[in-house]
Amino acid sequence: MESNILPDFQKFLLSRGFASSKNAPFYANWVSKFISLPILLIIVSLLITACAPQRRVVYERRPSPPPEKREVKKLESREPQYGVASWYGPDFHGKHTSSGEVYDMYQLTCAHQTLPLGTMVMVTNLDNGRSLELKVNDRGPFVKERIIDVSYAAAQMLGMWEKGTAPVKVEVIGFAPELVQRFTLQVGSFVDETNAQRLAEQLRKNFENVSVTALETQTQKYHRVRVGQFDTRESALAVAEKLARMGFNVMVTSR
Repeated sequence: MESNILPDFQKFLLSRGFASSKNAPFYANWVSKFISLPILLIIVSLLITACAPQRRVVYERRPSPPPEKREVKKLESREPQYGVASWYGPDFHGKHTSSGEVYDMYQLTCAHQTLPLGTMVMVTNLDNGRSLELKVNDRGPFVKERIIDVSYAAAQMLGMWEKGTAPVKVEVIGFAPELVQRFTLQVGSFVDETNAQRLAEQLRKNFENVSVTALETQTQKYHRVRVGQFDTRESALAVAEKLARMGFNVMVTSR
């Protein structure tokens, strides 16, 4: 074996924890007596490939903070909140939230200062009328006059991503389900039922089990256009991708 290969092989053994600094030279020399240089290079290449991280997002793993105790009593009637919403994304992606969950900026979640973790809220952008259901899984925002921080994905669907903030109405609609059994695709949410039914008719040309369900809050009634119920996340995502290719914004919900 060429002499300049042995130090590299020793470094590889040390970096992967296969040997200590004391016995790495011995192992490297011992292997070189039985394996030719070309074969050794192939083996090292395969080992490096196999040991390489496969995740796209790499983040520092810290111990999960103790989750806040969840309120199990029924939510009391709450008045809608009006104020400014902002969004947060890359700087927090992959870090633990106040609920103990890992923050995923591509999921439909939000941060609120006081609502119990696990609360589901309807957030309406008062500039454009778009509404979206979000799950509270974090605490914030901690900027004066802002009442809610939404995820990057939510900011895009609410039409506030580029501006950064928007005046919103926040309404409590319940708790997120504890047990996930089935999945549904929400393609739109409208105040005007006529618009909801029009979209539903359009979707029925290409998809089965399209429905319009109503959700009434203290101040507004929303008509949600949904596709399916799916037994697995994979089957729901397959249809969601097809809808996305057709130009629709799709939210995968579990009920």
